[in-house]
Amino acid sequence: MSLLWLVPVGQKLLLWSALGAAVLGAFSLLLNFLRMVTFYSRNWLRLRVVPTVSGALPLVGHALVMKPDPREFFQQLITYSEEYRQMPLIKLWLGPVPLVVLYKAENVETILSSSKQIDKSYMYRFLKPWLGLGLLTSTGSKWRSRRKMLTPTFHFTILEDFLDVMNEQSKILVKKLEKHVNQKEFDCFFFITLCALDIICETAMGKNIGAQWNEDSEYVRAVYRMSDIALQRMKMPWLWNDTLFLLFKKGREHRRSLKILHDFTNSVITERTKAMQREEECKTENSSPRKKRKAFLDLLLNVTDDEGNKLSHEDIREEVDTFMFEGHDTTAAAINWSLYLLGTHPEVQKKVDQELEEVFGTSDHPVTVEDLKKLKYMECVIKEALRLFPSVPLFARCLNEDCEIAGYKIVKDSEAIIFTYALHRDPRFFPDPEEFKPERFFPENSQGRHPYAYVPFSAGPRNCIGQRFAMMEEKTILSWILRQFWVESTQKREELGVAGDLILRPVNGIWIKLKKRHTNES
Repeated sequence: MSLLWLVPVGQKLLLWSALGAAVLGAFSLLLNFLRMVTFYSRNWLRLRVVPTVSGALPLVGHALVMKPDPREFFQQLITYSEEYRQMPLIKLWLGPVPLVVLYKAENVETILSSSKQIDKSYMYRFLKPWLGLGLLTSTGSKWRSRRKMLTPTFHFTILEDFLDVMNEQSKILVKKLEKHVNQKEFDCFFFITLCALDIICETAMGKNIGAQWNEDSEYVRAVYRMSDIALQRMKMPWLWNDTLFLLFKKGREHRRSLKILHDFTNSVITERTKAMQREEECKTENSSPRKKRKAFLDLLLNVTDDEGNKLSHEDIREEVDTFMFEGHDTTAAAINWSLYLLGTHPEVQKKVDQELEEVFGTSDHPVTVEDLKKLKYMECVIKEALRLFPSVPLFARCLNEDCEIAGYKIVKDSEAIIFTYALHRDPRFFPDPEEFKPERFFPENSQGRHPYAYVPFSAGPRNCIGQRFAMMEEKTILSWILRQFWVESTQKREELGVAGDLILRPVNGIWIKLKKRHTNES
């Protein structure tokens, strides 16, 4: 007689259930594997004519060829784009998923100008626990509706109200940098980043977190931890499964940081909502409420769609968190790269200095909107810095239908990588592409240039909604720094350690020396 008959009935049921679950699990894995093989085989046949980087293996693709280190991987992409520069595009395999890398303006236009190809890459899902389905991560009708609602909040006249915050925080930054005048070289990257973080906190939420004075605040640490963990998940397939991820130490850190961030944003939204209600009550009682500084949050609390519906508390939190994520690192990177390039090109810095003298004289008064309009050469400097070192060096779209690019049919569910870093170095549009020449962006020199040859803020329907805000902030901060200090840098390009993470970072920092300019008069 089988020993199974000796097992109690309850335990038999558990045993059969476990066995059944194991069989179903194995069957599910087999089914998924067969689907993956079918998907790969079909796409391999359909895409075999597309220029491909050598070294791909069946199913795993280029996984064994690609470098795991972000700096080495980025250099690898640069090498591929240079090696295949004459090709219209190149194909890589991310496991069984085809990925096309685009670095020519005509082909980038095909994707970015499309009103259909607006789905973000699968990898963006690792930002959703923090950002939800806000403007960065949403797609389809939700994205279109949300974009339409939010566009008026970025009107230039509204952005003018944020200039006071930018001036105040820039002034604090200058005080922090004063300590380094006539001292040895120092890494300025973190100083600039904390200033940008203070600006976005106050303009997005109306909350002064004082990051420049208290860089070890819980909220500041949580912002950076969440960004780091999201990037690590993108690079580590064993962390992709949400259930398994929470079993790792990083998963537990992610949950703690997420709670800190959401609790903070929720409390600010609740606080601002109550304040607005009190203001309404004051109005009905014919008393004049104290005029307070506006923030994006205040605008979000009042914005409505075509049917008059307001955003929910969760909707608002998604957008505020998205502003926080997108609105400081990218801007800080652009300012840092500008300082590095000015520090290594004194002849350009002298021209900036001359323009600042013409606009401000020897005064250190706060920057005005009229001042910003006059800083035309500085704007060219920032644009050229963003050409050489775009804050977002590459971004991806998931194709939601078959698409023809450069005569090749690219299949649905392929990933299209817009390699901004390589796109901005196309010698057809930017002769001597590695040279720093702000004059490229003089109006007369920009005429006739392909509109998709330069896309530091993306382009088309999903272009960056905050690009005016970013340019205003970058010009303001740089004008404060350069009115006070002369910047020098002896770092060579190869010493920067350029890595294409979520933003383009110098692994080894931006090391500069500061000298005091003339004595200012108020």
